[in-house]
Amino acid sequence: MSFAFKSNIGKMRKKNEDYVDVFENQAGVTFGVVADGLGGHQGGDVASEMAVSHLGHFFEKTNFSDPQAGAQWLEAQVKEENQLILQRANQYSDLMGMGTTLVCGLFFEKQVVLANIGDSRGYLLRNGELFQLTEDHSLVNELLKRGEISVEQAKHHPKKNIITRTLGISNEAVLDQYLIDFQPNDLFLLCTDGLTNMLEDLEIKKILTATESLTTKCELLIGRANKMGGKDNITVLLALVASKDEVDKK
Repeated sequence: MSFAFKSNIGKMRKKNEDYVDVFENQAGVTFGVVADGLGGHQGGDVASEMAVSHLGHFFEKTNFSDPQAGAQWLEAQVKEENQLILQRANQYSDLMGMGTTLVCGLFFEKQVVLANIGDSRGYLLRNGELFQLTEDHSLVNELLKRGEISVEQAKHHPKKNIITRTLGISNEAVLDQYLIDFQPNDLFLLCTDGLTNMLEDLEIKKILTATESLTTKCELLIGRANKMGGKDNITVLLALVASKDEVDKK
């Protein structure tokens, strides 16, 4: 697999509270993590960096190569990280109430364990079609599911920024997990809402299907989000499954 990621402050924020990185464990499994420190809360940048750095650090010490073991590790580690963020927030008054969203992927030989908390998203581009794999944990999404608002109303809802699940803030850290089988040329996108609030899925798909390198695609996504207003920090991580020809050569 190939990976690329990029984070940008956007046009309106004074600091970047997103954090992103990629790690590898002792069995060669790759872990991509994206976190968005909650805007309007103190210490959002601290919470997002803690989540990514700590999860990555502990992941590098593991040696599992089985998706089920990876899913169990991730669930336990996220709960532990939630407590660490709460402890740090309680120690320092300027960090009180800090939290972060999380979207991440454990990339095994033939499968990925995708997981999220909050409204940072995971997508899959397969055979030219873009699929949203994760579900937003947000008030607006709850209203949408109940049929109280339309998709169009959801895009511009005044309470769009209210998150119903977080890492930090609450004693509960409930992770949604998805196990997905790879196909050759699958392209996974992990991103913060700074991208998805600025760009429609159709525009994201257009950039992802272009014949550009992964790094260039990251730059194009961020550049377009900024052109559309860049109202938040923007972070993207791309993971590309090898083509059948590349696999056959090995």
